[in-house]
Amino acid sequence: MNNNGYYSPAVNIPPVVKNLLIANVLVFLTQQLLPRGLEAWFYETFALSFPVKLTTAVQLLSYMFMHANLGHLFFNMVALWMFGRVIEYDLGSKRFLLYYLICGVGAGIIQLGVNYAEVASLLAEGYRSIPRFTTVGASGAVFGLLLAYGMLHPNNIVMLLFPPISLKAKWFVVLYGVLELFGGVASTGSNVAHFAHLGGMIFGFLLLREWKKKGKIWFP
Repeated sequence: MNNNGYYSPAVNIPPVVKNLLIANVLVFLTQQLLPRGLEAWFYETFALSFPVKLTTAVQLLSYMFMHANLGHLFFNMVALWMFGRVIEYDLGSKRFLLYYLICGVGAGIIQLGVNYAEVASLLAEGYRSIPRFTTVGASGAVFGLLLAYGMLHPNNIVMLLFPPISLKAKWFVVLYGVLELFGGVASTGSNVAHFAHLGGMIFGFLLLREWKKKGKIWFP
């Protein structure tokens, strides 16, 4: 916080981003430290699963705080830290939290829809058993943050690591969206929930446009 009492995203971690980082790390440690039987119960209860069940409404929130492994957690948390600081500063803490959660829930809903379509396709082909799908991770919400960064700061420069090139944020978002769409179409059955990532971006786009229409936020 600077001398005027405002958070500077370049220096400070604002409160919601900080608490989201802590919550994700604590949930991951819980996953790792639970005995094998309880770990399986924890995953079964709180990961987003298809076919849907009575706890699906809870899972649409809880799944985004769970991660498959340390690398999964690390990359999502780095992205949350990088983009979330700026977006929380732009939107304010309350609106930022609402935005983050809606993107995550929206991503989960899209993923369940994709799972349903995959199962329907398998049944139409004559398969008799229904596969079970499980989704975890903050990626859908994080992709919503990426979309927000591109919309609110379209001309900011983002440096890619692989390949090491720089792009304007708006083109970075477009590139990622196209890659996720291609990945979702080309890798059905993959462990990467590409369509959930797109779902987070879609819900984020709709929410930002609605807030702009109502005069609650402004962006180019």
